[in-house]
Amino acid sequence: MSARVIAIDGPSAGHSQRLEGDLLSIGRESSNGLCLDDPTVSRQHCELRLGEAGWTITDLETRNGTFVNGVPVRSRLLADHDEIRLGGSRLIFVHDDSAVPTGTAAAYAHWGQATRTIKASPSGSRFLGEEALEDAQCQGSRYRHELAALLNLSTQISQSRTLADFECYLMECAFTTMPAEAGALLLTDGETGVLNEVRGWGRQGRGCPAPALPMEELQSVAEKGTALLLQGSNRATSLLAAPLASAEAPGGVVALESSPGSDPFDSSHLEWLSAACVIAAPTLAAIRRFEWLESENRRLREEMSQHCNMVGDSPAMGELLRQVARSAPVDTTVLIRGETGTGKELVARAIHAGSPRSGRPFVAVNCATLSESLLESDLFGHEKGAFTGAVAQKRGKIEIASGGTLFLDEIGELAPALQAKLLRVLQEREFERVGGTRSIRADIRLVAATNRNLEEGVQAGTFRRDLYYRINVITIEVPPLRARREDIPLLASYFLAKYAGKLPRRVLGFSPAARWRLNAYDWPGNVRELENTVERAMVLGTQDLIQVEDLPEPILERDPPPEMGESRYHDIVKATKRSLILAALSGAKGNHQEAARQLGLNPTYLSRLIRNLDLKTAIDPSAEN
Repeated sequence: MSARVIAIDGPSAGHSQRLEGDLLSIGRESSNGLCLDDPTVSRQHCELRLGEAGWTITDLETRNGTFVNGVPVRSRLLADHDEIRLGGSRLIFVHDDSAVPTGTAAAYAHWGQATRTIKASPSGSRFLGEEALEDAQCQGSRYRHELAALLNLSTQISQSRTLADFECYLMECAFTTMPAEAGALLLTDGETGVLNEVRGWGRQGRGCPAPALPMEELQSVAEKGTALLLQGSNRATSLLAAPLASAEAPGGVVALESSPGSDPFDSSHLEWLSAACVIAAPTLAAIRRFEWLESENRRLREEMSQHCNMVGDSPAMGELLRQVARSAPVDTTVLIRGETGTGKELVARAIHAGSPRSGRPFVAVNCATLSESLLESDLFGHEKGAFTGAVAQKRGKIEIASGGTLFLDEIGELAPALQAKLLRVLQEREFERVGGTRSIRADIRLVAATNRNLEEGVQAGTFRRDLYYRINVITIEVPPLRARREDIPLLASYFLAKYAGKLPRRVLGFSPAARWRLNAYDWPGNVRELENTVERAMVLGTQDLIQVEDLPEPILERDPPPEMGESRYHDIVKATKRSLILAALSGAKGNHQEAARQLGLNPTYLSRLIRNLDLKTAIDPSAEN
C-alpha cells in the first residue's frame, strides 16, 4: 500500500499522484515530482518526505504559503484525508490505495457539492433593526435567547484588550448560542487581505483542530462582506460564515460547522452570526490597529537604538560605554564634555535609549544656533500676543519633552538670563511660557553637552556657578578620535557601508596607503570630520578602493613609512610646504602668530602643520617662543 495526493481543485483537478520512494517535490516547475500548472504556486513550493512517523509536508519558504486544513504551516505531519492548499490548487492526502475513492476526486470537495446556498448582507440582519426589541415580545423563546446573547456580547466584546480576549468572548458566545460542533476564527493578512491565520474552536473551547473549510468561499466572504450558509453534500452538515469587516478593511471571517446529530443551520442562525460579527468587527479592527502601533513603536525604538549604537572597541570607547550604561537607568542630570564632532549627541541618545524614559520623547536643542530671544521662545514656548509675531500659543521644547529627555547641546553658549530660567527649571521643576503667568510642570531629564571649559566660564563670570553645580552631577568625557586611533578603521568601514548604497558604483574599501593616512591623521574635527572625509572620497573616487589622492589635502601632510611608497607629486607638495613655513618662521624670528599672518593661515592650523610635517626639530629652539 502506498500514499497518494489527489488534486481536487485548480488546473490539475482530478490528477492522482502516488507517493513513491521517500520524497515528493511539488511546484510549478516541470522538474518537480508533482507539477502543478498553477501561476499562484511557486516553482519549488513544498515537499512531502517520509519519516518514521509518516509523511511530513514542508513549505519551501514560499510567498503564498502552504496550508493544511486551512492553517498555514512550515512543517507538519500529515494525517489521512488532510487537505493541502497551494495557491489556487487543493490536494487531498490519503494513506493508501484502499482509501482512494471511486469516481471523481471532486467528491472530496464536500462543500463544493453543497445542495443549498444562502447569501445575506450582514447589515440587513433583523437583529440589528430598531424593531428588534419589539419583535422579541412576539417572537418565541429562541429569538429572545439569541437577542439576549447579542446584547451580552456587545457588552463583553468592548472590554477586549487583546486578540485572545476578543477571540474568547466572540467564539464562546457563538458556541453557546448556535448548534455548532466545530468552527474557526480566520484572520486576514493586514497587507494582502488574504485569510492566512486560522484559529480552530470546538465545544470544548479554544485549541481544537479547525474543520476542513472551503477557503475560496471564505475568502470571498471576507472580500465581499457577504454572509454565507452552505448545506453539505451529505445534507447532515451545514456551514455558516460571516465577515468581520470594519470601515477600514476586512478583518476576518467566523466559520461554524454543524455535524450529524445536531440541528442544521438555518437562515435565522445566519442572521444571528452576521449581527454578532457586525457588533464585534470594530473591536477587532481597534485591537489589530493597537497591535500594529505597538509593533511599529517597537520597530522604531529598535531602529533608534541601532542609530544610538556607538562604533568602536578601543579601551577608551569601552570606558565610555560603561559610563553610559551606569548613568542611563537613573534620572540624574548628565553633563557630556568633549571636542566638537566627537559624538556627544550620540552619547546623549544612548543614555536616553537605555533609560526608563526611552518610550518618551528625546528633544535636542542647540543653544548656539539661535539668538537669546528666539532660544527663550524655543525652550519655554510663548503665549499668544507675548511679542510681535506671536500669533498663536506655542509649546516649548521643555514642554514637548515632558516625560522624556531634554538634550541641551553647547550649553556654555546660554545667555545669563536663560541660565537663570534654566536653573529654576532644574530646582523647582516648573516654568512659565514667555508672556504667560501659569506655571507648567517640567517632567524632564536634562542631558547637557559642551566643548567649552565651563570652569573658566565660571571664573570669568560668563557662566553661573550655581547652574554649573546643578548640571555637573554626572560628567562623561567623550574622548577625541586621536585618543582612540584603534577605532578609526572600524568607523571608516562603518561610514563606507553607510554611504555605499547611495552610489552608482561599487566601493569595496580603502587602499593600504589611504588607510594608513586615515590612522595617522589627528582628526581635529573628530568623528564628524572622518565621516565627511569618507563620504567625499567615495563621491570623488573612481576605483573600487579609496586611494590616497581621494583624501583631502590636510590628511596628506604627514610622511608615510617608506614601505608605503609615495608619489613624486605629494613629495613636492610637502617639500614646498616645509620650505614656506620655515621661511616664514625665520622671517618672523620664530613668532608663530606673525608667521601665520604672513602665510595667511590661522595660527592653530599653522601649529598643526608644524606638528604633522615634523618641523619642530628643524626649527631653532632658541628662535621659538
